Amino acid sequence: MPSDVLPPPVPDHATTKLAHRSLWLLIAINLFCYLDRYILAAIIPELKAEFLADHPYPNTQAGYWTSAFLFSYMLTAPIFGYLADRHSRWMIIGISVAVWSVACGASGLAVGFVSLLITRVFLGIGEAGYGPAAPTLISDLYPVERRGRSLAWFYMAIPVGSALGFAFGGAMLLTSLGWRWAFFLVVIPGLLLSLFSFMMKEPPRTEASRKKPAKLADYKRLLKIPSLITNILAQTALTFAIGGLSVWAPTYIHEARGQPLAQTNMIFGGILVVGGLLATLAGGLLGDRLRSRFPGSYFLVSGTGMLLGFPATVAMLYTPFPYAWGYIFLAIFFLFLNVGPSNTAIANVTPPAIRASAFALNILVIHALGDAISPPLIGWVRDISNWNTAFLMVSTVMLVAGVIWLFSMKSLVRDTEIVTQLEADEALRNRHA
Repeated sequence: MPSDVLPPPVPDHATTKLAHRSLWLLIAINLFCYLDRYILAAIIPELKAEFLADHPYPNTQAGYWTSAFLFSYMLTAPIFGYLADRHSRWMIIGISVAVWSVACGASGLAVGFVSLLITRVFLGIGEAGYGPAAPTLISDLYPVERRGRSLAWFYMAIPVGSALGFAFGGAMLLTSLGWRWAFFLVVIPGLLLSLFSFMMKEPPRTEASRKKPAKLADYKRLLKIPSLITNILAQTALTFAIGGLSVWAPTYIHEARGQPLAQTNMIFGGILVVGGLLATLAGGLLGDRLRSRFPGSYFLVSGTGMLLGFPATVAMLYTPFPYAWGYIFLAIFFLFLNVGPSNTAIANVTPPAIRASAFALNILVIHALGDAISPPLIGWVRDISNWNTAFLMVSTVMLVAGVIWLFSMKSLVRDTEIVTQLEADEALRNRHA
């Protein structure tokens, strides 16, 4: 894809070449980040048959594999966010990618429930170093009026990478190699991306970030930004729902609706690529385009997507296949519409010196109260009841996310204006220095 489709970078921060090179590498890394995460979701029935065949609550136990990854991810993300505000972000990213790539390969060596659980913990630690650092690099390279589009390109790797994980895991089930090779084969590409990260040039930070490291009082300021808090709450509700749904969707379609597992993974992965990619890019573009007419556009787009995603998810449960695939596409599209706008809002309302820590705080909360608990919860409800009850309970939380975002539009406008003015004042001082 030609580089001119990307938004122009900030001339004061880096050349166009550096900005585009950085963004494309971060997109590639993010693709593998989510591919490595969702290989496991694609092969859960195989793993249950091999490791949990005699367990009375196999779905509950299988959910803990995802929870182990997310708990380690969320608990270590604030540490790496603190480091990313002070040290080379590319160095942190390079180390992180190497750690999670090796951990993913080690998952293929698992001999039981516990050993697989341990490898997922290290996968989470590796990804925790990447999560807070990457968005701040993009924020330093692109101005506020272009940041939504830039971050949308970055976050479009979430649905595409997740889909590749489902498709790759499903494809491996059709070969004689087996599920273990789905983990083994991603190690080398990951290590190459790690090597490229070490070769990248760190973009300049603001003058305040370089000369005056953030103090404890600066971090307390995060808790006093209204739109940041409501954004985190909305993303938590969304993450609770979509995290559980994404882990269990192929298993549900296979076990409850009678569709072949390998075929399900391939179709679901294809829908995730198309619907998620279109929605992520559309969300970022809409957020930027509507900003002149609706200053709270990032929350408007996010909230509207949630309200439309809920009925599509419910319809999926009661529509026979193959027609249900249409509602699955709509549900995925509306769920991913918020990704670019909601994360852009975090960058826009937080001062640059503590921006990585703001993303780390977001990671901690949305996973602690979101998808770290929803996979085993859905599995438990399924074990004691049925799939439809589990999915209806969790998907209802989408409505909560939509309402929070829509009612927080005014606070987003105020908080964005404060940070924009701070950055403008600093730029003026630097020109006169």
